[in-house]
Amino acid sequence: MPTPLRCSLFLLASVLAAGAQTLVDNDQVRILKAVDQPHSRNKPHEHKVNRVMIYLQSGRQEIVSNGKSTVSELKANEVKWSPATTAPHTSEILSDAPVTMIEIELKKPGDPAKKLATPLDPLKVDPKHTHLEFENPQVRVFRVKLGPKEKLAMHEHVGNKIAVFLADQEEVVTTADGKAQRLSNHAGDVSFGGPVKHREENVRDTPTDVIVVELKY
Repeated sequence: MPTPLRCSLFLLASVLAAGAQTLVDNDQVRILKAVDQPHSRNKPHEHKVNRVMIYLQSGRQEIVSNGKSTVSELKANEVKWSPATTAPHTSEILSDAPVTMIEIELKKPGDPAKKLATPLDPLKVDPKHTHLEFENPQVRVFRVKLGPKEKLAMHEHVGNKIAVFLADQEEVVTTADGKAQRLSNHAGDVSFGGPVKHREENVRDTPTDVIVVELKY
């Protein structure tokens, strides 16, 4: 069985090989942006915590663990749940272009007492613009899409959350007390925030696409 130091070296080798950049690192999550180059196999590594993975480009990825190969078709702007792994493995992009990945490492177990339900749940108040991707004891993950000049209804986040922006966007965010702020983000940007009640308006002539990861701890 690998020692803790060896496991850490496996993970560090993976991060360095992938050209990863740390975007957020706090007591709840670590968020990395990793660029996997094509036809370049990463060194053996482990992932000791559960992760939410967002792929910014499409491609084909092979993972080899214990001599077994698994090939996955990755879709641009796809979000997936990635459970922790205990066995070292390697990975390689088999397609011919780099694939950028946003990796959200979850540092804490889910709290069974943490409830996200609220009368202003975004999935309930605006089902036209929100879509649940998946939910489990640690996170709830949904997608927000606004067309040009469209608005997202007033809604509430009762816990900490991560937003991953899949397209350039400019929006006006208005909180429940009427304070408005104009914000701009680029595709691949990530933000970490706390509980809030607000509404959002897309002020661009192009659609938005955002993955929201709500933490259940």
